[in-house]
Amino acid sequence: MTPPIATTAERRLAELGIELPHVPKPIANFVPWRRDGALVFLAGQVCEWNGRVTHKGKVGDAVDLVAAQEAARICALNLTAALREALGGDLDRVRACVRIGGFVNCVPDFPFVPHVVNGASDFFHALFGSVIGAHARTAIGVAQLPQGASVEVDAIFAVA
Repeated sequence: MTPPIATTAERRLAELGIELPHVPKPIANFVPWRRDGALVFLAGQVCEWNGRVTHKGKVGDAVDLVAAQEAARICALNLTAALREALGGDLDRVRACVRIGGFVNCVPDFPFVPHVVNGASDFFHALFGSVIGAHARTAIGVAQLPQGASVEVDAIFAVA
């Protein structure tokens, strides 16, 4: 018997050496994702890995740029896990990463907020390619995030 062929996105995750985390459980009154027609709206995910926030504190103080970019990447991994769940396990149903929003818990004069959110953008480009992974984006510096996290990212995907 021939083993099943991995989907393109799943194969790419394997090539990148990535195992997705569990979909984080919401800490307030919301759901991790909501589908409306051909769009999946993903709730903001902080830099949590299987129940533990990995990066806490202010970027530009306790957290440097490189660590903050890794935090944004972890947010993107959580978003991908929620997206996979929303699509019944089939990431190949993704047609486009439409938009992501990045929130960076940073000191008031931190000038590199967009560079932090590149950690998430770069992951979506690596996973889905430069066409499907290209997206519009917002990057905002904020005074605080849930659980003291350094970064939070949300997303909207077009799907089949």
